[in-house]
Amino acid sequence: MSWLDWLIVLVLNGSVIGYGFYLARNTKTSSDWFLGGRTLPWWVLGLSIFATSVDNADAVSLVGYAYNNGMHIITVFTLAGVVGALLASFVVVPVLYRGGFYTNAEYLETRYGKSLRTFSALIQIQYRTTMLGLMIWSIFLMLQGILEITPLQSWALIVLLVIFTAAYTTWGGLTSVVWTDALQSLIMIAGGITIFRAVWVASGGWSATVQKLSQSTDANGQPLINWLHISQFQDSQATSPYLIIIGWTIVSLGYYTVNHTQTMRLMGARSEWDMKMATLFGNLLIMPIMIGTVLMGVMGRVLVPEFTEHSRADELFPHYANQFLAPGFKGLVVAGVLSAAVSTFDSIGSALSALFTRDIYASWICTNKTEKHYLKVTRWATVGILLMGFLYIPFIARFDTMIQASRTLIPIFVTPLFTIYLVGVLTRVPRQSGLVGLLAGSLFGILGFIDRELIDFYWMSPLLSEKWYAFPCSMIVTTFAMFVATLKWGWLAADDLVDQAESNVSDKASWLSKSSQELRDIKDSSSSIPMPEYLNPNWYAILLLAFSSWIIFGLFW
Repeated sequence: MSWLDWLIVLVLNGSVIGYGFYLARNTKTSSDWFLGGRTLPWWVLGLSIFATSVDNADAVSLVGYAYNNGMHIITVFTLAGVVGALLASFVVVPVLYRGGFYTNAEYLETRYGKSLRTFSALIQIQYRTTMLGLMIWSIFLMLQGILEITPLQSWALIVLLVIFTAAYTTWGGLTSVVWTDALQSLIMIAGGITIFRAVWVASGGWSATVQKLSQSTDANGQPLINWLHISQFQDSQATSPYLIIIGWTIVSLGYYTVNHTQTMRLMGARSEWDMKMATLFGNLLIMPIMIGTVLMGVMGRVLVPEFTEHSRADELFPHYANQFLAPGFKGLVVAGVLSAAVSTFDSIGSALSALFTRDIYASWICTNKTEKHYLKVTRWATVGILLMGFLYIPFIARFDTMIQASRTLIPIFVTPLFTIYLVGVLTRVPRQSGLVGLLAGSLFGILGFIDRELIDFYWMSPLLSEKWYAFPCSMIVTTFAMFVATLKWGWLAADDLVDQAESNVSDKASWLSKSSQELRDIKDSSSSIPMPEYLNPNWYAILLLAFSSWIIFGLFW
């Protein structure tokens, strides 16, 4: 990179981090740190949702994944993303918001018991620190692909980035995280548009890309034009495109529910109206950026048709930056990738440290300390969480693309836990069913993981061993086990579903209970007058759902 590129990176990313430190000075209480005092408006939350969802691992790995597997992964950022966001913001999270909870795991203690609360926190910590590992690895690939520095120097830069992110996150909490995310999202959008335009011009545009793909085939004789059509692309197992869409949808459903990086934002909204509008706005921003990113992967079949014979598919994005970006523009793209990393680093660090402090430390280890003590623990936990991401690097490096690594791990615990949240909100299954369902679903996930990645049990059913069947089958197994438990313990009576806001902790004098009392001010909207019908989030939800369905089943089907 030129001196101009470095200047752009340092000014843009340094300014945002500096602004994070500036905001942090106003964080005084647990309500401020964990939920921003429930003062966050819809538009800044929407930008933060975008910045957290579109991390640097997506920017790097999606290009490589689409190069190998075509367009079907846009499902998770269009139709599946919208369905997951709507389920979270319109159905699941409002229950938590009205209940006075700080974390999504707290709800499970009220609904199923204290053990489920703890398991949820542990599963989320494992799930999202894996994503940290993906982002750290993608930064390493980016630095090695663009900069002429040694691997040791790349790792040193990454560690410094993590340290600066941890510093303002530990000090300021959610308020610093969300407002810096909003600024970082603008840098990310600018960088994404810049590199997409460069690749688009190099490929000759849409017509030239379609023409060249129509005239070529892959090593197995499959027409490359199939990469642009979800219904026509065939993987090595000839998996049904409908099954793939179902799988990605379940991934997205779990992401927006069993992922406190997103529920933490929604629970910090100043009203339920802001919560709903934030998810709609965030997803509207996500769709074009991620469709463009995936298209760059497919265009690689035209620009560098033999790329994977010489390099990992995840190295395609850095290759584009080196080949097609002029000085200045390269710096903007790198700044965008680093902004994506920092925005998700701070989000995961703050969310998982909240889970650790409230759902593990304050619930089991030290139950009666001062607020100052718990905030100190949370800040140190943030540092520890961010460092945990480095532990997954050896596992992630085994895969050709990072998406394959993450998709392998999700069905083990995340999908069963998401199912438990959903069944708990929608039905009156007994409290005991939560643990039964989690054990059954997790056992199914562990056996499938062993079969897919470690030992090939040839006698196992494809429903257990095939990667795309893992998602719906995990939900079915978990749900079935919960309803079997209902046969033994019976349905809960309506009166037994106690007021969650009053029963989320047993010790009313504890810090957990006292801090929850700060969150009783629940608003339907941020306005003092009734919202006009044209601002009803339901109408925008229907439009966004229809638009995202057309993208999958119309434009790219």
